[in-house]
Amino acid sequence: MLKLREDLKNGVYRRAYLLYGEEPYLLNMYKDRLLKTLADPEDTMNVSRYEGKGINPREIIDLAETLPFFAERRVILIENSGFFKNACEELAAYIPDIPETSVLIFAEEEVDKRGKMFKAVKALGGTAEFRIQKEDVLAKWILQTLKKENKKITGTVLQKFLNQTGTSMENIEKELEKLICYTYGREVIGAEDVEAICCGQTVNRIFVMVDAIAKKEQKQALELYYDLVALREPPMRILFLIVRQFQILMQVKTLAKKGYDRKTIAKRAGVPEFALKKNIDQARHFTLDQVLDAIRAGIQTEEDIKTGKLNDQLGVELLIVTCSSEK
Repeated sequence: MLKLREDLKNGVYRRAYLLYGEEPYLLNMYKDRLLKTLADPEDTMNVSRYEGKGINPREIIDLAETLPFFAERRVILIENSGFFKNACEELAAYIPDIPETSVLIFAEEEVDKRGKMFKAVKALGGTAEFRIQKEDVLAKWILQTLKKENKKITGTVLQKFLNQTGTSMENIEKELEKLICYTYGREVIGAEDVEAICCGQTVNRIFVMVDAIAKKEQKQALELYYDLVALREPPMRILFLIVRQFQILMQVKTLAKKGYDRKTIAKRAGVPEFALKKNIDQARHFTLDQVLDAIRAGIQTEEDIKTGKLNDQLGVELLIVTCSSEK
């Protein structure tokens, strides 16, 4: 990310960029900045967009070989193509030969750093990973935003806010906007304001759902799921978050058993240090085999949904029922 920031600052551009990572807020922000810097995003003659699996790599190559029309360069944005997860030999071989008049921007959810595509873009200096930001970084960002709005907040209230929102920058921005509007005309934001306005994010609800699964409280787990669906949360995102939570628990249990300290466990498991204790407590409700079974069941559910064997909403419901059933 730092290299990309320097590129934008100094006006140095690569022929190919790969933007990836767990923080979509930063990824989308830099994707938009790249597009605006390299070309006019509204220039449909020289800016092309592709999204999803099934993109023809030969079409991308042919377009990249086409000279821009009354513009300095041609920009091709490719999102969630799967090229960096599954081998795409043709495109990987072409990347070193991209002409100076074209720039390829890849924005991907899934990336294999061992693959030829990743290595090809990395060789051009165009890879940028956007990680979940640490709590202290998020705190500075929040404080800077509040300062622009002439708002003040104590450290205790700020911690309460972060506990409620989690580490998603997109969610933090949304909740922060609501908080600023709610406290219009007042300088200081208090704990009561956070309690009144900030809803527990989806990730927090998933955590409570996994708690219910652990305690075999099937009715509560399903009610939480139905609430999320009613709030128009996509079932596939709920599935991803359920599996992710079990993966966190697997890391926590495995690393704790090996005797790692809490700071190391938090870093490797990908959770903020302030949230580690509740993950450790939750992990105690499961054996390692139960956690692994839940992960495998989640992966199988995803495959069944993607291959059309199951409807997405029903598939996730069946997973929750399976994991929360008395055995």
